[in-house]
Amino acid sequence: MPELLTLQSLPLFPLNTVLFPGGSLQLQIFEVRYLDLIGRCHKTGAPFGVVSLLQGDEVRRAEPAGEGFAQEDFVDIGTLATVTEFAAPQAGLMLVRCTAGERFRITRRERLKHGLWVADVQGLQPDRVMPVPDDLKVVAQALESLLDNLQQRTDAAQLPVQPPYRFDDCAWVANRWCELLQLPPPLRQGLMQLDNPLLRLELVGDFLSRNGIAGA
Repeated sequence: MPELLTLQSLPLFPLNTVLFPGGSLQLQIFEVRYLDLIGRCHKTGAPFGVVSLLQGDEVRRAEPAGEGFAQEDFVDIGTLATVTEFAAPQAGLMLVRCTAGERFRITRRERLKHGLWVADVQGLQPDRVMPVPDDLKVVAQALESLLDNLQQRTDAAQLPVQPPYRFDDCAWVANRWCELLQLPPPLRQGLMQLDNPLLRLELVGDFLSRNGIAGA
């Protein structure tokens, strides 16, 4: 078994979303605490961590009384992200697309003076590559059909799911459905944290079947 990745002082980006391995994330960056971070990550190819907010807002807000900033809290398990597309159309604004890597668990966190969070993290085991079993191929086929329809109506650069497509892999199919479905954040986070990609796909398949989206 390969040694798990360990990173110290990984910069974090708390968001109101859950990023799944293999996913694509578009961001508009305008906060001072993130402009320098994203600029450095773009230049060096270094990753940052995306974590789901439990308390607080994506944009840092001052307390109503004017004393300090509102409290922020976030989950301990997140996903690495790497900038793959970058544009700075004007001063103080960056438009980026990021690709999601492996999951990690925070072992120590710290908020720096200017508001940026950093953490020491331990990588989690990546999802095993597992073929989609026959009884769940309908879930993969429904995803392929949905993406085909989106491609006919949407510019390729704006599609929520980017190539390469792996409709024969349990984790990839489950992760893309988790991103596309309107799931409550705690449920989405719980699915991301599952170590078994087949179980994740089975749970997604149950949800799709109950809601008449896909089923035998």
